[in-house]
Amino acid sequence: MSDLIPTREEQEGDGQVRYRMLYESDDKVYTRHISGIYTRVRKYTGLPLLAAFFFIPWINLEGRQAVLFDLPERKFHILWSTFGPQDGFLLAWILIMAAFALFAVTTWLGRVWCGFTCPQTVWTMMFMWAERLCEGDRAKRIKLDAAPWSLEKALRKSGTYAIWLLIAAATALAFVGYFYGIRDLVVDLASLKAHPQAVFWVAFFTLATFFNAGFLREQVCKYMCPYARFQSVMYDQDTLAVQYDARRGETRGPRKKGIDYQSEGLGDCIDCYWCVQVCPVDIDIRDGMQYECINCGLCVDACNSVMDKMGYPRGLIRFTSEDELETGKTNYLRPRLFGYALVLAAMVGLFSYQLLTRSPVEAEVLRDRGARMYREYRGDIQNVYTVKINNMDRTAHEFSIRVEGREGVDYSLRKPRQIYVESGEIYAVPIRVSVPKGQLRDSKHDIHIVVQAVDQPELQDRHQTVFIGPKR
Repeated sequence: MSDLIPTREEQEGDGQVRYRMLYESDDKVYTRHISGIYTRVRKYTGLPLLAAFFFIPWINLEGRQAVLFDLPERKFHILWSTFGPQDGFLLAWILIMAAFALFAVTTWLGRVWCGFTCPQTVWTMMFMWAERLCEGDRAKRIKLDAAPWSLEKALRKSGTYAIWLLIAAATALAFVGYFYGIRDLVVDLASLKAHPQAVFWVAFFTLATFFNAGFLREQVCKYMCPYARFQSVMYDQDTLAVQYDARRGETRGPRKKGIDYQSEGLGDCIDCYWCVQVCPVDIDIRDGMQYECINCGLCVDACNSVMDKMGYPRGLIRFTSEDELETGKTNYLRPRLFGYALVLAAMVGLFSYQLLTRSPVEAEVLRDRGARMYREYRGDIQNVYTVKINNMDRTAHEFSIRVEGREGVDYSLRKPRQIYVESGEIYAVPIRVSVPKGQLRDSKHDIHIVVQAVDQPELQDRHQTVFIGPKR
């Protein structure tokens, strides 16, 4: 029975021994709706992200989608910039910055990303809203699920699933639209002319969102999310996370409002279980810090509302650190947090500089493999190269090519008269560089091939290569 663990009822000692599979949920989680500061913060952070996700694909800039990841063409269009395979190092850079941002934020505020901006949390909250809209609050949903099937139950469940499916379909359309082109995708789907792969991915992400946010929910946070497993290595004694103040709350117990409960040996916790009922991952924060906790703050809002009703001070459950609970102080200026922030700031600065100074024109020079290392012709030494011009600008340009090298050496260049490159095109140009044999002092020396736009001289790129001649 190594893959079985006791159920909550057996752990609480009700005398019944029951087991469940390791990755099976105890019971369906029925969350109570609560209002409070963290609920509002989640709304203010989640709604702008949702609006950006759904509406950015519909924005056009200069005749194309503002954000479009064109995989067949191997071009990523992001606002006014276009990135290609040669910019892969920028993606690696972004991932490294995201990792350091994760380290810094987790060390400072714990798993706050999961609780407020993680897509799993945001979409789960939307699906819970649909449940509450169609089936009522927690008590009504429990009663509805326990009741036998009837017309009312079928209508309410159908309404919930219809809203879920609508949200899931909109999510899939928006996501695939970033790769396909949202306008083309909608038109092609409506006219039944969409590519089979597009249809497959829209259906896949619709079903994945429907089941992920509708049924899996807390199982993703508990068992599938890797962040839950390695977050503990980023926590320290001063990490701010949702904590229960056991010194103030224990001993728990119900009581009437207005009595001197402390004389009866009771703490501030009235054991109402609201903190458990609002938890989307179905844990009891009073049992101590647990890896499943996503730091969403709903238990804080629930506890504060109960404290207000009882006339007790707020903060029995709050964002705080282990040090603050033990000593009353939190050390914010600690070396590890400062180090993460410093490295992150340096990387963001260098990345921003790289983007700002990035030229939309890139040149690559290759020695022609079909030719000899050099050839002699009428007293000149000639080298043959292939210049690949990558025009990453939004408009087409005519380009010129010139050679820069040693002073006192006359470089002559034979190339096509006109080099016209469309926007996003990679154009290969063969060139032949000639040098009088008498001006060569070494068997090889460095030269620079400069590619420059005729209409915009500031758009240029320089590539260093080697000119080879006979040994002297």
